[in-house]
Amino acid sequence: MHPTNQDPTDRETGRHRPSTLEMHLWRDGNEPGQLIPLLQKAQEEFGYIPEHAIRTISTVTRIPESEIFGVITFYKQFRLKPLGRYLIRLCDGTACHVNDAKTLMTLVKEELGLDTDDTTSDGLFTLTPVACLGCCSLAPVIMINDETFGRLTPPKVRQILKEFRQRAAADAAPAGAVPAKGGTKA
Repeated sequence: MHPTNQDPTDRETGRHRPSTLEMHLWRDGNEPGQLIPLLQKAQEEFGYIPEHAIRTISTVTRIPESEIFGVITFYKQFRLKPLGRYLIRLCDGTACHVNDAKTLMTLVKEELGLDTDDTTSDGLFTLTPVACLGCCSLAPVIMINDETFGRLTPPKVRQILKEFRQRAAADAAPAGAVPAKGGTKA
């Protein structure tokens, strides 16, 4: 996950420490054509574009918040909500599509209670379809963060999701805790 930079105070001096976004706003904020780079900086800094960043960018650039929101929602690269701990990218390229990626998308949505480009309420998973992952010989394919899983079937996908839930539970358990029966595999 990305840092939230919620405490921009220098510990030694107690003075406000400008964020990367603020530095870019001060330097480039009023120049034409800077909206997308400023939005990219905000997303890089926070992991998504929070409302306060939209307000700040609007104030400095004098671009109405509604127009900034329109740009954010037009471009798929921008997010208004934080990503989950595990980003699931489900390929819908030609090879995956003809190998029933649609069924896997439906399965993942049902298993996690998600819509496309949505994050679970516990912040664990975000699901997003992608045009191609470049693993056509493994179709159908998903990536979870940096791990690729191919030649998938519904049972394999269920098992993968179960393993990621178990990883998260194991990471959340106190040090030295014994996993519950049916927990992670050794």
